[in-house]
Amino acid sequence: MYPHRSKSSRSLLSITVAVAFATGLVACSSDAKKATETSASVKATVTTQASPTTVAPTTVAPTTVPVTTTTVPATTTTVPGPPVYPLTGVEIADPALAGQVALVVKIDNAPGARPQNGFNEADLVFEEIVNANLTRFAMVFQSQGSNPVGPIRSGRIQDINLFSALNRPLFAWSGGNATVTAAIRASELIDIGPSRSNVYFRARDRGVPHNLYSSTDTLWTNTPVYAGPPPQQFSYRSPDAPAAGVASPGVAVTLDSINVRWDWDAQAGLYRRMMEGRVHNDASSGQVTTNNVVVLNMEYLPGISDSPDAQTIGTGEAFVFTGGNYIHAKWTRNGLHDPFALTADDGSVVKLHPGRTFIELPRPGNTLALPAS
Repeated sequence: MYPHRSKSSRSLLSITVAVAFATGLVACSSDAKKATETSASVKATVTTQASPTTVAPTTVAPTTVPVTTTTVPATTTTVPGPPVYPLTGVEIADPALAGQVALVVKIDNAPGARPQNGFNEADLVFEEIVNANLTRFAMVFQSQGSNPVGPIRSGRIQDINLFSALNRPLFAWSGGNATVTAAIRASELIDIGPSRSNVYFRARDRGVPHNLYSSTDTLWTNTPVYAGPPPQQFSYRSPDAPAAGVASPGVAVTLDSINVRWDWDAQAGLYRRMMEGRVHNDASSGQVTTNNVVVLNMEYLPGISDSPDAQTIGTGEAFVFTGGNYIHAKWTRNGLHDPFALTADDGSVVKLHPGRTFIELPRPGNTLALPAS
């Protein structure tokens, strides 16, 4: 558990000085009193008054020094919580990993590509519609990796807007047509596809084009010297804090022709993925799981080569599933470099449980929060 700690301190000091002049002798007295921590400000008041003094052969009349009051603003010091990995909110165990660049890997979801490798090691996974019959995944790695990872497939124009918030991430993909390739290379994504890097291989247990693989370890060797870690993408609550919202056992989502269901496993503290009515397995680690499911309704405009183009800058409806609860929300993203801001209906910031997050990008009207039994 990594709770945040805060500390506030305040003090109140009052000093009253009475000065009497007698044959050139000055006597001073002071008194200091420390106030409680709930005091709102520090006030200092000084009053000085001269008493009548007779010095032969003349008499000095009483002199009063005006009261001076000084108010010093109170200060509040907040002690930050432990540093966390930017894409999971989990406390940092390895500082070297915390400074690692984000790695985006485009993953095939055609029937011939299943089961894939890397779901349960990725910090974030996005599922986007790429045509009427298929979705494609983008696994984002930073705090841990997957060896192997794949099968790796092509990118889309929508990837530029979607992943520019990750601070110049590495972009591992199989390539694209001339228009998409030119757009990716002109963007802030760092193209490390097969035409730029010799770190890919073909698996023998499945056919082309569903057999292109690599490993995160070798993909990260392409990190340029100027690349840095990504900023935090979501807000996280303390690991022992309860989730907001209402109880829900999960969510059903339709992404055009792909039907997905996430079921909450309270004992494991994870959501488990079903796809097309069957358990969706990862080839390395079994059923695909995650700590949080974030569903962001997307408007898709026609793109090139009949591929839809998700409009990921703007605002839309959101459904957040975390800790066995459901939170209805709104997503907002004002610019290319901004992460998705999630705001609940009551205006509060939506906070996820520290851990991995799966982001679904369906069209509006295709998400059903499962009711509590």
